[in-house]
Amino acid sequence: LKPLRSEINKAKAAFQTGCTTKESFRLAQLEALVRMLGEHECDFVDALGRDLHKPRFETVVSELLLVKNEALHAINSLKKWMQPQRVERNLSTTLDDCLVVSEPLGVVLIMGTWCSPVLFCLGPLVGAIAAGNCAVISPSEHTSHTAELLHRLVPSYLDSSRSFGRMVNLEIINRTRDMLWRSGKVAVGGQVIEAEKYIAPTILTEVVETDPIMQHDVFGPVLPVLTVNTLDEAITFINKQEKPLCVYAYSSNSKVISRLMSETSSGSFCSNDSVLQSVMVGLPFGGVGASGMGSYHGRYSFDAFSHRKSCLLRGTRFECVTYLRYPPYEDRNLSLMTWASTLSQKSQGWCQIL
Repeated sequence: LKPLRSEINKAKAAFQTGCTTKESFRLAQLEALVRMLGEHECDFVDALGRDLHKPRFETVVSELLLVKNEALHAINSLKKWMQPQRVERNLSTTLDDCLVVSEPLGVVLIMGTWCSPVLFCLGPLVGAIAAGNCAVISPSEHTSHTAELLHRLVPSYLDSSRSFGRMVNLEIINRTRDMLWRSGKVAVGGQVIEAEKYIAPTILTEVVETDPIMQHDVFGPVLPVLTVNTLDEAITFINKQEKPLCVYAYSSNSKVISRLMSETSSGSFCSNDSVLQSVMVGLPFGGVGASGMGSYHGRYSFDAFSHRKSCLLRGTRFECVTYLRYPPYEDRNLSLMTWASTLSQKSQGWCQIL
């Protein structure tokens, strides 16, 4: 993170001014982000085409529109998200206000990925902005044209407290190629053009659990097929690995779908389709355990970049009762407290009158 230290310090200084916490500022930044995506659609299509050979259709549908929808949803919901949430009162807080207030974390680092370089940079940025944070964005250098475009456009549209850096990753193409050649048998595809950083869509068969392709996240166009004999065996195999980002189940048998959903743990679950659950604003996207912590999309993004601060606002009117808990301790006071606690729900006990 050393190359980002200067940018992080600038972002911290900007956050200290308090400007990012204002609702009007957050809305203005989100609206500018939507405007940037619309006015430079062709530039993003060109950059992703040069980096990943993504066709225009995929760039618009799976990158730009998803970020736009996230931003527009945040714009429409921001006022509601920012309002303190009241929690249920009990006997001891009858005259108090119990609130959960969402406050920004401060400065957040967003590390993009090469597989969806716009979505995974700007999608989380929507939540960070909505929550009132300053953000440092680190695009993947493996999508250099997209990274340069973001580096050029974002400061022109968003406030200059926003900073950008680069993170150096391993050569994904070489790692994927090595795993491909050392695992199973190529049934479809397998062609590698190193000069273009291209691997053809590939299906591997005769894969075994110990193959390299089964030990790491691929994030490339390679599908390993490992055969099991029964549904029980499939569930056992999934559960003895680290928890995955998603479990996809394909079956016309609803009992098979139900068992896979209830008897495995994953960041998300989808039956008879792919990716769809990860692009819906109303569903949280994220991993669990080794596949990631936290989630975002819509309100979940706002919460991910917020600290949920518990607030109890108490006056002095209740001192006629709460004095019983103060020293010197007397049996009479203990009896009164014990009696009062029976008036409340038994499951909540002493705290009811404290």
